[in-house]
Amino acid sequence: MNHSKNKSTNNFTLQFSLIFFLFITIILSNNILGATLFITDLKKENSSRILSVQEKHAKLDKYFSSKKLGGFIENGKTFFRLFAPQANQVYLVTFDHVEQLQGNEILMSRDEDGVWEIFLDGEKEGLFYGFKVLHEGDSDRSDNVLCLDPYAKAVASLNTYFTPRKGIIVREGNFDWEGTDWVKLDWRDLVIYEMHIKDQTAHPTAGAKSPGTYKGLIEKGITGGIDYIKSLGVNAVEFLPAQEFANIEIPYRDSLKGRFNTWNPYERNHWGYMTAAFFAPESYYVDSYKGLEWNKWKGQSKKQINDFKEMVKGFHKEGIAVIMDVVYNHISEYELGNLKEIDREYYFRLDEQGNYIANSGCGNDIRTESPMMRRMIVESVLYWMTEYKVDGFRFDLGKLIDWETLETIIYEARKINPHVIFVAEPWGGGYDPKGFSLRGWGSWNDQIRNGVKGENPKTGHGWLFGKWYGNNNPDRIKSYVNGTLIRDEHGLFQKKEHSVNYLESHDGYTLGDFIRIGLGINPDSVITDVDKFQKLTPLQLKLNKLGALFLFTSQGIIMIHSGQEYARTKVIDAATTAPDKRIGMLDHNSYEKDNNTNFIDYNHAKANSELLNYYQGLIALRNKYDSFRRAEYEEVSFFDISNNEFAIGFQIKHKDENFVVVMNANKEKSQKFDLPAGNWEILVNDKTAGVKSLGKISKKINVAPSTGYILKKAK
Repeated sequence: MNHSKNKSTNNFTLQFSLIFFLFITIILSNNILGATLFITDLKKENSSRILSVQEKHAKLDKYFSSKKLGGFIENGKTFFRLFAPQANQVYLVTFDHVEQLQGNEILMSRDEDGVWEIFLDGEKEGLFYGFKVLHEGDSDRSDNVLCLDPYAKAVASLNTYFTPRKGIIVREGNFDWEGTDWVKLDWRDLVIYEMHIKDQTAHPTAGAKSPGTYKGLIEKGITGGIDYIKSLGVNAVEFLPAQEFANIEIPYRDSLKGRFNTWNPYERNHWGYMTAAFFAPESYYVDSYKGLEWNKWKGQSKKQINDFKEMVKGFHKEGIAVIMDVVYNHISEYELGNLKEIDREYYFRLDEQGNYIANSGCGNDIRTESPMMRRMIVESVLYWMTEYKVDGFRFDLGKLIDWETLETIIYEARKINPHVIFVAEPWGGGYDPKGFSLRGWGSWNDQIRNGVKGENPKTGHGWLFGKWYGNNNPDRIKSYVNGTLIRDEHGLFQKKEHSVNYLESHDGYTLGDFIRIGLGINPDSVITDVDKFQKLTPLQLKLNKLGALFLFTSQGIIMIHSGQEYARTKVIDAATTAPDKRIGMLDHNSYEKDNNTNFIDYNHAKANSELLNYYQGLIALRNKYDSFRRAEYEEVSFFDISNNEFAIGFQIKHKDENFVVVMNANKEKSQKFDLPAGNWEILVNDKTAGVKSLGKISKKINVAPSTGYILKKAK
């Protein structure tokens, strides 16, 4: 029950009674003018009450502190600082052991800027701690939950949906990076492999000794993991969220906080889009993590930190950049002891009734525009750059973050590493890829995604299927080749390197399944033999290749999702014990499944090795030749094709390179292209892609339905 709301109502009733009494007194005194003025004042007061949330935010935003926050060791002492401007009292609570229920409570002092602070003598590395925050009306702190330090650099958690967490004091900056540093890449050169840390090595076919972990991902000499990723030729990996997150949802069919879980029989958040701590690595990916127990790792308080750093170092040794998917627009919805208990009015966007605004669809939207929340986000980004050598960031639902915060982030980050990568999901409470591009950010390009493959596999087919989705047409397809630039109609980006071109991400059906459904597979039918199902038919293989060919010959950043290179399928795991009515059917939103639905099966990669080799060849070709990454708009000229709207051909003349790309998405008829004068080497045909010549051709080329070629001018 909301006692504060009842109290406000009672106060208003008492106030109104008093006003009414005074009003009658004025009338009886024949002071009509006084009554009129009094009513005017009453209207002003009611108007002020309606704007109370806005006024409260304006008042709170005057608080600002530049003091170092969190728990940290400095000059032989251990400091604790928490920004909680509306708290009446704050207690530091320390624990000698992680399972300890009652800790040592010490009252902290508040400065004029709303920061509560205290220090302990000695360097308390490994100490578990939290805060009890008392607000107006809290008379007994024993009833208050333990709040996690928002700046905690390491976290111990007891995995339930309430997720009690304790911060851990760690010593920073003493890791041996062995001379490795950021992988400084031009954004135009990026080929990003979006992936989930656990999924990449959790399946037995990966061969990992530490499956599903930070350590397992960089094991050498196994089928999966870093060796496999390196073999693809990509130069960046993008991890789904790896900041400490809530991976447990409320029990299925149980009610909690007025919500009834009818949507998630798995009771898990496998993907990680419920952040709990912005400065701490997730313990979900540590080898000794067991689930429903405190992740204490036998006293190794820095294990998750060291394992994460070893993983980054491992990728950097291979010349592969590390990008983190980060969620700063909302926090974990169900757990207790987070920013909601510290100061909900300061940290969250609320409506006039005091309810959380949830444009994120996740229960609460963070008030990123508040000065100290902005400071926290910026410092979090810079911390992952400096302490963990992270090369870049992808911002989940980036449009929910205010422009000033986004501008500050990129400005401050580029002071540290001018090559730092920033990519936004440019929607969530709006849609504005143009706005991100104007501020120097990259964005996911949903236009190329929907234009090429379509918006949905049943009724929204795109160019790949010989159809037009929405307002797409031949000119739009040409625009995508050039980077979807603002100079073209419906263009989005100031520079082509702001366009993140992709056909598959963690959201939605995989590209392989999208094509399977688009060609007639029923996604609601039960698949009894997954191994047989995932093996591509000749037509499915053609469309997967054609999509890849278009993607890798388009200017801009390239992103593929893990398994896209072999047309990964996501069939809901038949071995699950969850009461899922769709077991055995295709999945389009596998965020909750910590099982074989998501795990990469490398036998499937072998079964579709022709497509895998095709992707490897396209990546090698793109990496070798600047034409597909750095050609200027005027260096790309398109063929005039009047008899087939789904065929596209273009020539790229960049420096001393000269290429022709021809593609035919028409499902029914072949397309002849007249080639520019001279002999042309075939590097990509309907079977193979790479940098080695597959033969020569001149004058004309006939392109069969759903196929394409890349030709290089012979010297």
